[in-house]
Amino acid sequence: MDVLYFAFVRERIGLPREKVDTKAATVADLVAELMAREDRYAAAFADLSALRVALDQELSSFDAPLEGVREVAFFPPMTGG
Repeated sequence: MDVLYFAFVRERIGLPREKVDTKAATVADLVAELMAREDRYAAAFADLSALRVALDQELSSFDAPLEGVREVAFFPPMTGG
């Protein structure tokens, strides 16, 4: 699946996107796999309360299943007017 990183997540990981081969059942499982890769991933996902996730461009939750998902995007909450 494609995993996209925005804002500080992209800055900490050093990539805007990557293809990830995973057996993760949920977004939280995917995050755990990514955090176990390297320190830069652990730093990017250290505070999940500061992150939002979208699955196939729809806002979702970290306990959402990944079955059939093609794209996961991680980004901070957005504000604006």
